[in-house]
Amino acid sequence: MTRTLLITGASSGIGEATARAAAQSGWNVALLARSEDKLAWIARAIGDQALAVPCDVTDRNALYDAVSAACDKFGQLDAVFANAGKGVDSPGVEKGDPEEWHEMIHLNILAVLYTANVTLPELRKTKGHFVVTGSKAGRDHMKGSIYGATKWFVQGFAGNLAEEMREWGGRCTLITPGMVDTAFFDEPKPSKIQPDDIARAVMFAIEQPDTAAVREIHVMPND
Repeated sequence: MTRTLLITGASSGIGEATARAAAQSGWNVALLARSEDKLAWIARAIGDQALAVPCDVTDRNALYDAVSAACDKFGQLDAVFANAGKGVDSPGVEKGDPEEWHEMIHLNILAVLYTANVTLPELRKTKGHFVVTGSKAGRDHMKGSIYGATKWFVQGFAGNLAEEMREWGGRCTLITPGMVDTAFFDEPKPSKIQPDDIARAVMFAIEQPDTAAVREIHVMPND
């Protein structure tokens, strides 16, 4: 049976690039994001291997329905890439915007937890793989960065989840990029890491043999 990868934040950037790379490697892909039109366009470009599921991953019930739709379509989940995330426009603590913090924390932390909570029962069936997007900002201290603090949570959570999944033969991989040329930044960053670079890292992790668990891949720009 063809393996299936579910991706959150799949409508652009790293998520879109990973969907295309996985499909090229023979995987089915379930694409989750809020942008229905973008998802539909990507799914059409990929073909029958792709399922577009518009979903707000901060809504656990909506996420549950999306996972059910993916399993109904493809039969099982073999890997999940919790990639959805965001930053803030107002940096720092003293001058930061608490409303922005709330939205970001819900997506960067709670949505990752929801994604794991909802998909782990399916991944347990296949001894599957959970991949999550962290950041260099979750490995270093950055002046006043609330975004970085959310990625510190992801850094710790991924290691703890890897130990939990190991008990039943599952695996968890944390991807920690430096600056990636995506819409996260206002200006293009063509000399920095490209989304396809991260997609290759994800595919490297999830296509390892059963005897190997890649716990973390740290990717930095080469300039």
